[in-house]
Amino acid sequence: MDALACQNIAIGGDHAGFLMKSELAEYLSKISVQYVDCGTHDESPADFPLYAEKVSELILAGKVERGILVCGSGVGVSVAANKIPGIRASLCHDSYSARQGVEHDDMNVLCLGARVIGPSLAFEVVKAFLQAKYTPQPRHQKRVDMINAIEKKALDGGYSAT
Repeated sequence: MDALACQNIAIGGDHAGFLMKSELAEYLSKISVQYVDCGTHDESPADFPLYAEKVSELILAGKVERGILVCGSGVGVSVAANKIPGIRASLCHDSYSARQGVEHDDMNVLCLGARVIGPSLAFEVVKAFLQAKYTPQPRHQKRVDMINAIEKKALDGGYSAT
């Protein structure tokens, strides 16, 4: 295995993602990645926004480098995490997107759909996410700066819902 660029993450998910989250936790231990399990801890009904927030807070506090979120489709956790300033979450079901999302877009949260992909592919996607490192080439940094400007505009009330 290539060297991992990220060795410390938070992981979380709702009831639909519980089994895959558990399998990913075992995989992370196997490849010597430290992780904080933000829950849920069983298959009882649980609300995914809670886990998106918990994982994101650890990243923003600097307690972990990145995060992984799992729900049924991966869409809900992605939408919820992206509401938090400073979080760049993306739903990825292939290793190219997981790697490129970090390298080009400085993605810090990987979202997965437990009802969409199986464990073997999820392990490959997670490995690509953890091996990738942001490479701030001028064209990439320009785009990340543009994303940050959009976020700042939103925080300053620059957009209104109609």
